[in-house]
Amino acid sequence: MTSYRFIVGFGAGGVPDAAARLIAATLSERWKLPTMVENKTGVGGTLAARAVLAAPADGTTLLSVSPAHATAPAVFRNPGYDTLRDFAPVTLIGEGPALIVVPKDLPARNLAEMVEQAKAHPGSVSYSSAGVGSSSHFAAALFCQQAGIEAVNIPYKSVGEAMTETIAGRVQFHVAPYISALGMVKEGKVRALAVTSATRLADMPDVPTVAQAGVPGYEWSFWYGLLASARTPAPIVAQLNQDITGILRLPHVKAQLATMGVTVAASTPAAFQKLIESEVAKYARIAKTANITPQ
Repeated sequence: MTSYRFIVGFGAGGVPDAAARLIAATLSERWKLPTMVENKTGVGGTLAARAVLAAPADGTTLLSVSPAHATAPAVFRNPGYDTLRDFAPVTLIGEGPALIVVPKDLPARNLAEMVEQAKAHPGSVSYSSAGVGSSSHFAAALFCQQAGIEAVNIPYKSVGEAMTETIAGRVQFHVAPYISALGMVKEGKVRALAVTSATRLADMPDVPTVAQAGVPGYEWSFWYGLLASARTPAPIVAQLNQDITGILRLPHVKAQLATMGVTVAASTPAAFQKLIESEVAKYARIAKTANITPQ
């Protein structure tokens, strides 16, 4: 019997994992076929990507991706594949903002005060990230560039560790995916100084956007999607797109993704490919300015 696999390059709890499980469960019901999610963590998600390329190119093995997929060319000299040529986009799942969070006892009461402190004392401000070249690293690096400040990246192994260090006050800020930060903000363990979306969030109306808080033009979103091997026949990719985008439009699926801070943005394969191409170019520019060199 045919079975399907969704491979995720990161651990449980994040959107790439949770979204893959939600879609896999619904597909399994529709297709009446076993559908499983496999977490293959390590090396910034590249191990999972290689695993998908090593599997039969018949559409039964899909890769659940986030912006980390597009940062790979700027971070790794040889990730073991070509980010743009070796994968066939199936669909964008959705997009969600990040929150700039700080320790609850940080003297700066708002984003403008934190920027002012960083400008007055270059190098005195540090931020945590989920590793060198991670999405949170690039999001913070772009923020520093546009805010005109110098801040030190303190890399950790995961978003969870980066958040823990922020809670402990060992760094001054962290740019965290909404789902990763929301609980900590509600519990009062960290404070949200700004949201990275273009508009304020309905459930956090008192938190300004980064632009409103003093850094005009800054906007950042985490995006999530599904890829197959580029060797997968086009009709199979088209069928996967039809089935999965149909699932993404179901009210209960949209509602569950909304609880993760993700707005559904089902797309055509071509539109998703254009997004990935633009993101790869964007991360290359950020890496050059921030002196992030491929390892």
